[in-house]
Amino acid sequence: MSAPAQHVPFVLNSPHSGRFYPPRFLAMSRLDAAQIRRSEDCYVDELFAGVASLGVPLLKANFPRAYLDVNREPFELDPRMFSGTLPAFANSRSPRVAGGLGTVPKLVGEGLDIYRARLPVGEALDRIEHFYKPYHEALKDLLMRTHRAFGHAVLVDCHSMPANVRSGENRRPDFIIGDRFGTSASPMLTDTAMRLLASMGYHVVHNKPYAGGFITEHYGRPAHNLHAIQIEVNRGLYMNERTLKKNSGFDALADDLSHFMRELVSIPDDYLFGLPLAAE
Repeated sequence: MSAPAQHVPFVLNSPHSGRFYPPRFLAMSRLDAAQIRRSEDCYVDELFAGVASLGVPLLKANFPRAYLDVNREPFELDPRMFSGTLPAFANSRSPRVAGGLGTVPKLVGEGLDIYRARLPVGEALDRIEHFYKPYHEALKDLLMRTHRAFGHAVLVDCHSMPANVRSGENRRPDFIIGDRFGTSASPMLTDTAMRLLASMGYHVVHNKPYAGGFITEHYGRPAHNLHAIQIEVNRGLYMNERTLKKNSGFDALADDLSHFMRELVSIPDDYLFGLPLAAE
């Protein structure tokens, strides 16, 4: 069956909702089946699944974030995790590596060590070659095809955050919209996304504490008519973080997110992206 035609210049991405944990990976881990899922953006792909009816493609990872994190540079690797020498071009000094959250993570949420022992360097390089690179090739292809078809493209990178996250106001945000502090998207796109969610009664925060990761920063090029925003959804709205089960708010939130995207994609392009559009 062919994919639905794309009607608007939007692409959605859910890089952390993968739920297939390879048996070999689980055998390497010291964590049980529930603990290993603590970094997973549970059900985010399902929350946004309604965009298909709008003619918006949604790319999602099947592999989990604990196995490989595509929202990192391709070689953010911690030398302490591996037996053997990392390639000279590996970035082993980033804050994400220091926090145990590199391309091949050392930890899951709550600071739990994933592995029983050091991994061979080849294990990391194989994951990057066979999962990371094809994923980003697919995402780039979607964005380039969208850009060619419409003259511009918008990436909405979809994530979830722990229920206990607090904003600078010491309030629990329902959503955080990140645009790398104004560098990855048109200000009107960011403002419109925030305004639409706020009009639905949600508490919406801009950039803090999540401004967007590698994907938002890498693909957001407003000067070339490529815009990227990150949206973080508070897990307390739709799931029990202890049991990892959906709660009674899931269906209503999914409906609200479908409404949000329907409204967002209906806004005229010249308003969202500003005039004049920069030449490529």
